[in-house]
Amino acid sequence: MNSYVNYGQEKMYFTLPKGWNLISSEDKPPIAGVLDPLQEIKRALDHPIGSPKIEDLARPGMEVVLLFDDLQRPTPVHLALPEILDRLNKAGIPDEQISAICAVGTHAIPTLEQLENKVGKKTFPRLLGRIYPHDPHASDNVIIGKTHRGTLVEVNRHVAFSDLIIGVGECMPHPIAGFGGGYKIIMPGVCSYRSVADHHFTWMRHRNSRVNLMDGNFFYEEIVDAGHLLRLAFKLDFIINEKKEIIQAFAGDPVKEHREASKYAASLYSIPLPKLADVTITSAFPLEAGVQATKALTMAGFCTRSKGAIIWAAPQKEAGPILPLIREMGSSESAGDFHRRLIKGDVPDHLRSFGISYIMQVVYFKELAEKFTVLHVTEGLSPDQVRMMKFSYSSDIQEAIERVSEKIPKADVVIFPSGGNIIPDVR
Repeated sequence: MNSYVNYGQEKMYFTLPKGWNLISSEDKPPIAGVLDPLQEIKRALDHPIGSPKIEDLARPGMEVVLLFDDLQRPTPVHLALPEILDRLNKAGIPDEQISAICAVGTHAIPTLEQLENKVGKKTFPRLLGRIYPHDPHASDNVIIGKTHRGTLVEVNRHVAFSDLIIGVGECMPHPIAGFGGGYKIIMPGVCSYRSVADHHFTWMRHRNSRVNLMDGNFFYEEIVDAGHLLRLAFKLDFIINEKKEIIQAFAGDPVKEHREASKYAASLYSIPLPKLADVTITSAFPLEAGVQATKALTMAGFCTRSKGAIIWAAPQKEAGPILPLIREMGSSESAGDFHRRLIKGDVPDHLRSFGISYIMQVVYFKELAEKFTVLHVTEGLSPDQVRMMKFSYSSDIQEAIERVSEKIPKADVVIFPSGGNIIPDVR
């Protein structure tokens, strides 16, 4: 029987060996965006979940800060901010009392030109002189306390001293926080480098730090704690399709709206599986660029048995961003030893300019290489580069399957044709 995975603009077809039992090959169909994006934003803001409307939270004289996510995400900030600004104006707060912060976490700091592209040419003049990228290394970041588990919460000073904080972001499956969105606009969004490092490196390998899990996920619960400390009052989260269109918007109390958004996202992206697979064949599609391509591999790890095999197909046509990661993967350190270095603050010099989430990938990739046999089907990386990652290289998916079948002749197999936007749900 012919099966396939999506690869760039094509499909890679292959045949499974006779001894392999296919337990799932579900490919999630594309989800259409709403016909009127602005009307969807207004609907969500008019019917907030567990919260008064923005115009009812605002009071004349308040200093307001709007938080929005960074350039790596397709959130339609250019559509959301004008509507939020207008509602604040109606509540008696002029533009001059409103600032906006790009919540980059520890990612690259954008230029003003990039911020203008993100917020839109109509919105940018309304915020001119009061729109800033967050700087996680700024000396004037403010310590506001610790979470109940002891994570230091040090945040952007503009946000710390504001009267009303409103966030705009995106809710999508997240490999360790359960789902993106919600209070993640605070932690890591506007926290200092040392706060993010303290939180992320501490909880990143806990068994409950995983996709589609919120209750009992300490990584997520610490994020919520940080958000409560900073008093984020209102959040607007979007679910976006691969064409960067709005599927649905959720607004209101940051925990309650995020719960609803996460449930809806789970209904869109979950693939039920009856058991762990011996072999998982996955494609990075539609998140194939740079570090995003690694998400499919991480997800495959959630549904593959220990000592099983993962075949990971990704073009890697924009491989530049992952080359420093590959270099560190070539070291002899185990995942545990490298993680202990990070906890001590001993980040390798050639990784210091990268975000915390990027550095974490080294631990996860080392762990994957220790736990599974990974074959990488790609055209963008050389065989030597793939071997540095402790993976096996293949230019052809059928060849990769045949090599795995020699070691695992009898196998329960899962195929993710579009592994970049799925949630494996082993039941």
